[in-house]
Amino acid sequence: MKKYLAPVIILAVFESVAVTLWLTKNNLFYLFNFSYIGLSVSLGVFLYIRNNRHARRVVQLLVGLYMLVYLGLICNENMQIEGFWYYLFTGVFEAATIHYAVAKIIGPLFFGRGWCGYACWTAMVLDFLPFKTPAQKRRKIGWIRYVVFVLSLAFVGALFLAHVGNIERIMFRAFIAGNILYYAAGIALAYLFKDNRAFCKYICPITVFLKPMSCFSAIRIRCDKSKCISCGKCKRVCPMDVDVTDNSLKRKNGTECILCMECVKNCPKNALD
Repeated sequence: MKKYLAPVIILAVFESVAVTLWLTKNNLFYLFNFSYIGLSVSLGVFLYIRNNRHARRVVQLLVGLYMLVYLGLICNENMQIEGFWYYLFTGVFEAATIHYAVAKIIGPLFFGRGWCGYACWTAMVLDFLPFKTPAQKRRKIGWIRYVVFVLSLAFVGALFLAHVGNIERIMFRAFIAGNILYYAAGIALAYLFKDNRAFCKYICPITVFLKPMSCFSAIRIRCDKSKCISCGKCKRVCPMDVDVTDNSLKRKNGTECILCMECVKNCPKNALD
């Protein structure tokens, strides 16, 4: 039963966050929200331990659709980066600010870019495309993400400076428009570069938060050098071009790992864990 300890610990951590926020914020929503996400992630880890090849996709759909459809479309919460700026400017620690703090600012210290691999509703759709592994060399256009990051901040800042009325409605419309643009750009880039994750590598502004903390992630793929035969298969199957055979903090694209575990599953010598 020791191998099932991981999903139990994950569920316990999420439940701790759920109960803490429920009691401190006096809002039952947080108990439901983080309990649901914790159960979804724990289920995915359990399925992975059971060697279910759809484990990660199950989590992606459970969490991604919940955040996109329920929180976004039904509850009218802008869960994109613009929603984070909006709540930050209003000084309210709710919804998007809590989500970003837990999943994208503090969380990566523990699980790195796990958000990108298991919960992102944009990647959830892009991962259905046929280009699972990059067919071309990585482009040096990652600077675009910083431009999008600044533009998102400038957009929300301009709304506040101009004292625009009914800003909540504008933020909801921005959520709809933003998702349409992200999906369109993600699909177009995937076919242009033959790479499902091209959007994540070059455009996504969320990675500006994720990358610095991911460098020090507690959970990361490590290589047992005594078993590794340098076959290169792990690098070929990695959707993010990470050199997982290098255990140092300076490994190639080290902050890009989304913990998809493709390298672990495809290693012929079980040298990765």
